Amino acid sequence: MPQLHRRELHRRAVLALLAGLALARDAKAERTVFAEDGVAVRGTDVVAYFREGRPIAGRREFTHAWRGATWRFASAENRDAFAAEPERYAPAYGGFCAWAVAQGYTAPIDPRAWRIVEGRLYLNYNAQVQRDWERDIPGNVAKADTNWPRLAITR
Repeated sequence: MPQLHRRELHRRAVLALLAGLALARDAKAERTVFAEDGVAVRGTDVVAYFREGRPIAGRREFTHAWRGATWRFASAENRDAFAAEPERYAPAYGGFCAWAVAQGYTAPIDPRAWRIVEGRLYLNYNAQVQRDWERDIPGNVAKADTNWPRLAITR
């Protein structure tokens, strides 16, 4: 009988460990997106940057949950495009300021400070920071790409 009891305890411990790992993975995903009150990138429709060439406020009736945040869109068409290919439209570095990530930290963004480079959306803290980032886009992207895995985990 004691052997059965130990096996059951072991089974329960393994299940608890697996559940904890799943929660940690989900919590990490939530930390990898810039969201305020659970809304990604200040409610801006990220698909609109690609289709309209400008930031447009998303609407509450057109949302999609992804990576622990609610993403808003200006239309059902944009929402559906994002839902089909979120990695294509989601901003680099989870929507955190690209300049800040290049410098080794995270910062919020102004949706009006943006640029698409080689099919990837980059957001910045404000227009001045964006100008600093644009002085060496390839170098800043390389630094940010190196920094992002560490920052995404420790946020």
